Amino acid sequence: MTTATETQIENYLRQYGEFEKKAKAPEWLRAIRREAMEAFAELGFPTLRHEDWKYTNVAAIKREEFEPVSSEAGEEHISAIRRRIQALTSELDGPRVVFVNGRYAAELTDVRGSGARIGTLGEALEKRPEAIEPYLARSADYRAHPFVALNTAFIGDGAWIEIPERTVVEKPIAVIHVAWPEGKPAAVYPRNLIVARRESQATVVEIYVGAEVPNYFTNAVTEAVAEENAVLEHVKAQLESERAFHIATATFHQARNSIVRSTTVTLGAALAREEPACVLDGEGGEATLNGLYVLAGTQHADSHTTLDHAKAHCGSREVYKGILEGKSTGVFNGKIIVRPDAQKTDSKQSNKNLLLSPDATINTKPQLEIWADDVKCTHGATIGQMDAEALFYMRSRGIGRKEARNLLVAAFANDVLDRINDAPLRESLKRHISARLAGKGD
Repeated sequence: MTTATETQIENYLRQYGEFEKKAKAPEWLRAIRREAMEAFAELGFPTLRHEDWKYTNVAAIKREEFEPVSSEAGEEHISAIRRRIQALTSELDGPRVVFVNGRYAAELTDVRGSGARIGTLGEALEKRPEAIEPYLARSADYRAHPFVALNTAFIGDGAWIEIPERTVVEKPIAVIHVAWPEGKPAAVYPRNLIVARRESQATVVEIYVGAEVPNYFTNAVTEAVAEENAVLEHVKAQLESERAFHIATATFHQARNSIVRSTTVTLGAALAREEPACVLDGEGGEATLNGLYVLAGTQHADSHTTLDHAKAHCGSREVYKGILEGKSTGVFNGKIIVRPDAQKTDSKQSNKNLLLSPDATINTKPQLEIWADDVKCTHGATIGQMDAEALFYMRSRGIGRKEARNLLVAAFANDVLDRINDAPLRESLKRHISARLAGKGD
């Protein structure tokens, strides 16, 4: 008897076969996609019996028959998408590259005068495959992670960003992925590749949005490389429909004396999982992973982070905060790994959660795996409710209950947002958080 899981895997195998017939790619990429599909078929979907997934049930994704979006958004939707993008990026005046339903949208893109090489994976694979091969599917492990495997099997298009040596890109580069499916349940597989060359400096912003329709699934993978002495700030804003699913992996491979600062803001999706990971593979590297998740209703967000110290004399910092109300649920699992050769590691991790409802739930699990003896590592987690004394003080000064509550919650959130270096980007995200909070509470 064929099980439901086997049937679903057969559906994805069928979709892969149809995709492979149409998609153009060099032979080395075809081999990777083939191996990734085989890995997915063997791994299957994770269940609650898997330790890394014990608090996140993906059964709703598994049982739905998602099909890759087969067409671009219709002309009647482009103006609505344009307005949505403008509302999201009004404070940002830098270059932007836009993808709708996983396809490059030239009419919504403007990358003039950026100082960086900004294009698409599809074009680069056709014209400069030798520039892509050393990096694509090298750090995001499709052999062990089922959703990375699924994304890798369907690699087609996405952002390709290269910051030339000794180049400072002054304004943030925005990569905007819009899911705008019509009709049946749809899957979108965004793939991004970022390479910051030696002694370069840039900020890259990923923004994910979608139509307010049910049953679509975004499965995203970003791979980034920071070469020697490069400085890369990466900010991701997940603003999907609250009826969608969003699973994402981001890997940052760091060379000697490089600096990576990554901030993830999660507001959307019915079920979301973010997996940012930094590998400090050169002495003197610095890595920062910060995150903020703001959840309401029955939303579920899972943050699985990894700071992997592979070489000596590296430092890392991590601050993740959660704001949960309604019957929402959150998960934080932050892992710091210190390899045997990573002496003189200095790493600190913090997870703080604010529960605004008695029905909200958070599961937090900071982890240390230390295989070296000359290190300095700390971690901690807290779960609390609104500060009653602070709320009373503000109300005694004539501030209404809802306004006082929102001010206190915003201050809690701003501790993460204030760590973003680019001021317009920082203020844009604060505006979205404030708008979100203004619509909640009593």
